[in-house]
Amino acid sequence: MINEVKSVFAREAEAIKNIPVDENFEKAIGLIYTHVHENGGKLVASGMGKAGQIAQNIATTFSSTGTPSVFLHPSDAQHGDLGILAANDVLLLISNSGRTCEIVELVLLMRRLYPQIPFVLITGNKDGELVKTASAVLLTGNPEEVCPLGLTPSTSTTVMTVIGDALVVTMMKRIGFTSADYSKRHHGGYLGEKSRGLFAI
Repeated sequence: MINEVKSVFAREAEAIKNIPVDENFEKAIGLIYTHVHENGGKLVASGMGKAGQIAQNIATTFSSTGTPSVFLHPSDAQHGDLGILAANDVLLLISNSGRTCEIVELVLLMRRLYPQIPFVLITGNKDGELVKTASAVLLTGNPEEVCPLGLTPSTSTTVMTVIGDALVVTMMKRIGFTSADYSKRHHGGYLGEKSRGLFAI
């Protein structure tokens, strides 16, 4: 069992190392910076299923580090929640297949409301339908899942999370986000106290 655990770690670490890194990361950061920090919009993240959980985590991490962001469930968007969108927003969509029907429909609905809103796509499929209209495409490398069935989102969600971390950290550096800034957004708990210098660790 120990060897199996080590194998999982090794395979997922290798998948992270193989994430393609190109100019699309610069495009993504530029879009988010322009729409949120220059034009006063917000980042709206969305995904379905496990990808949606990753999108929600990325959104909350962005918000706590100075880039206002919300999560929009693609199904709820069809029942009124699409109204959270504003003209200056930018979307971050996650779809491993690049053709998740709920996300494709979300883009169509968004285009009817605000045709000018761009979206950044995190996907494992460079030929997916969503790639055709995305403003920036961040490929995961389409790693093989460590799930013995090859079905359960596992390695794919790991690399999605890491890509989200890369976006957050890069944006924090671009806007010069400080511990003092962090403490104003994350007052409670250990991290709040640490950000205010109450813990020197």
